[in-house]
Amino acid sequence: MHADIRPKRSVRFFAVCIGVGLLAGLMSGLFGVGGGTVIVPLLVLLLGFDQRFAAGTSLAAIVPTASVGVVTYAIDGHVAWIPALILAAGAVIGAQIGTWLLPKLSQTALRWAFVAFLLVVIVSLYFVIPSRDAELVLTWITGPGLAVLGVVTGILAGLLGVGGGIIVVPALLLLFGTSDLVAKGTSLLMMIPTAISGTVGNLRRSNVDLAAAACVGIAACATTALGAQIAKAVDPFVANVLFSIFLVFIATQIAIKAVRGRHQR
Repeated sequence: MHADIRPKRSVRFFAVCIGVGLLAGLMSGLFGVGGGTVIVPLLVLLLGFDQRFAAGTSLAAIVPTASVGVVTYAIDGHVAWIPALILAAGAVIGAQIGTWLLPKLSQTALRWAFVAFLLVVIVSLYFVIPSRDAELVLTWITGPGLAVLGVVTGILAGLLGVGGGIIVVPALLLLFGTSDLVAKGTSLLMMIPTAISGTVGNLRRSNVDLAAAACVGIAACATTALGAQIAKAVDPFVANVLFSIFLVFIATQIAIKAVRGRHQR
């Protein structure tokens, strides 16, 4: 990334970064996602970032954001530490596979398949309401299951550029019967090693705007805890409804990219 493509530092630049961070932090704490689904499109739209540069900057901003989220969920015991590390290890391996597969597969077909997956998840969220007391217990079945989920998450992240939380939170809710709060806290912890590893690689390729990442990340930290507190306060069914609305937003974004990609062929 060349310096001349970077947006000029101005009052508007920092104001936009702070605004984007505040919104991303709220979403991150509320839904257990990294916030990249908010950060990337807004940096592209409002500051003219290149897509790849926005993704690299977003990944760096996610590290402090997710860390604050983990602390907030951990205070009430809503983080499954070992399962999160198994997921993270799987995701790091999966991301390598995903980036290797990227040139070999049709992006448009992948995007439509992911939209279909999200639609199934959205419908399921209205029928599966997990208990707030349900924990994520490691057994001979759930352990390997988490490793597989981590790898699949990493592959999809590498192929589609989506954050792991979009896949991990609904999978933990629907497949593992975990409480929505434990799913969100565990998802945020899983993201930290993945985001650090990705950021180190992006820094080597000069693919991060450090000023924007710091600004977005610090602003996000101010609202992540608020998002997590709202998640704890609302009824589990209401939490599922809110999450489904968020997933509709993501599915729409990916569908638009799929349509554009097909027209560009």
